[in-house]
Amino acid sequence: MRKYLPLAVTLLLAFACTALGQEVTKPTPSPSPKPKPAMSKAQIQRNLIATEKKLWEAWKNKDPKPFKATLAADSIMVGESGVADKAHAIEAVTSMDCNVKSFLLSDFKLSMPASNVALLSYKGTADGTCGGSAIPPVVWASSVYVNRGGKWYAYSHQESNAK
Repeated sequence: MRKYLPLAVTLLLAFACTALGQEVTKPTPSPSPKPKPAMSKAQIQRNLIATEKKLWEAWKNKDPKPFKATLAADSIMVGESGVADKAHAIEAVTSMDCNVKSFLLSDFKLSMPASNVALLSYKGTADGTCGGSAIPPVVWASSVYVNRGGKWYAYSHQESNAK
């Protein structure tokens, strides 16, 4: 048995050197999921119109949740009171002395200055009061949306009273 011990140790070392000298193969990565197909302009427009309607409904109901979820962190709103950031816009929605009976949005137009930027313009009509005064019955509005990480966020909104 002792005469085979050096042979066994030599064979063991030879196999160990051969095994350690081989290149380590990296496991093949699992196939990545196929990227989602890009949304068409019509799909983007439908989604943004639905978002605008949700935001107007939230304004009507003084519900800050849709604004918190939809407004970009660096958003700006332009209105009669001036320019507001996200926090001030949400505060205004919940604290304004407004009683909105109904609203209707129409005449939508979508422009895409870049693949991740959308400008949605439209006509808004509303019936109600704010601060004891009648809400302007018709406004022309525009909202700029930005796509960040695959989600569209409201970046800016502005309204002008129609004549």
